[in-house]
Amino acid sequence: MHELRVLIDADACPRQALAIAQGLCREFGWNCFTYASFNHQLRGENHITVDAGPQAVDMKLANDTRAGDIVVTQDIGLAALILGKKAASLTPHGTIFDPERIAFHLEERNEKARFRRGGGRTRGPAARTREDDQKFEEALRFLMKKREGESD
Repeated sequence: MHELRVLIDADACPRQALAIAQGLCREFGWNCFTYASFNHQLRGENHITVDAGPQAVDMKLANDTRAGDIVVTQDIGLAALILGKKAASLTPHGTIFDPERIAFHLEERNEKARFRRGGGRTRGPAARTREDDQKFEEALRFLMKKREGESD
């Protein structure tokens, strides 16, 4: 049986979501790994620091991901890579990336980028709420229980 792991793209993960993930990992007895560029001051025994190059954290995280892992990221492109490795992925807001809808999310991301390149403006992320924390905790707990059921 493989080690049960949650990997977190910590460069853009809100502190509340990071704390929730670390707490659930302790509760379930899972290993929690955080990934960030050296520009972010995170510490811990399972923290992986990479250089500040573009996509450096995403590439390291994608390379380290194994089937059965759970990855927390807001990056849709990284989530697509993760799903291709038979791992699960969710956002710090609790949205679980579905393999059957990832192509839609990638297309939506590309359309928004094209719009911005043409001078348009899109909304930034909304302020984090308690409901976001609840939704994230519920979604991560769901994925962890599902993974534990698969490994029996």
